[in-house]
Amino acid sequence: MPLALATAGLGPALNAGPAPAARLRQDGAQDGAAAGARRRFEAEEEIYAEGDRVVHFYKVVSGAVRTYRLLSDGRRQIDGFHLPGDIFGLEAGAERRTGADALVDTTLVAHRRSDRAALTGEAGALAHEVAAAMLRALERAQDHMLLLGRKSAKERVASFLLGLARRSGTEGTIALPMSRADIADHLGLTIESVSRSFTQLEREGVIALANHRRAVEVQDRAALRRLDA
Repeated sequence: MPLALATAGLGPALNAGPAPAARLRQDGAQDGAAAGARRRFEAEEEIYAEGDRVVHFYKVVSGAVRTYRLLSDGRRQIDGFHLPGDIFGLEAGAERRTGADALVDTTLVAHRRSDRAALTGEAGALAHEVAAAMLRALERAQDHMLLLGRKSAKERVASFLLGLARRSGTEGTIALPMSRADIADHLGLTIESVSRSFTQLEREGVIALANHRRAVEVQDRAALRRLDA
């Protein structure tokens, strides 16, 4: 995953003026939405598309979001998954470099990118959240580059699950709002490789798979850490 995907907007967006290209479609929130307006999206509903005009950035209140790019050959590269508390959609330019969809029924708070108070510190808490989101995005991008370049399929899946566990703060069951295809597109694997890796981890007693495939119980966290190392 190119570093620019996960860190787009980490700095220049703070001082960028309004997007000048009127030809661009607005992103998912209405242009006249008030600062901090809540928006609800159904599962698989588009929030914004690659190439849309950038007007807002978002904080996830509930649900989950995937951000992605479509490659020239039609393949999809999922840039990241955004969970409750995460901020996404900060971009430096006038156009969206990624698209975003709701994975499940999702509630977001939309903030206008032009709200200088929110971004430069005058709005206090939100500014701190934005800064923290930037740092987390950079850390995840660096980890993801290592994962794609050096790890086996099983190690990639283990690292992915461990990352979800850390972000959700859980020691036991991890919710998986994303599909196996989503995970494959994020980890640079085939669906078959992802499924085999889950099966191997289950046979080794590292995880237990739920029947509905939307959750995983971590049974040996130390083993996940070893695979992630």
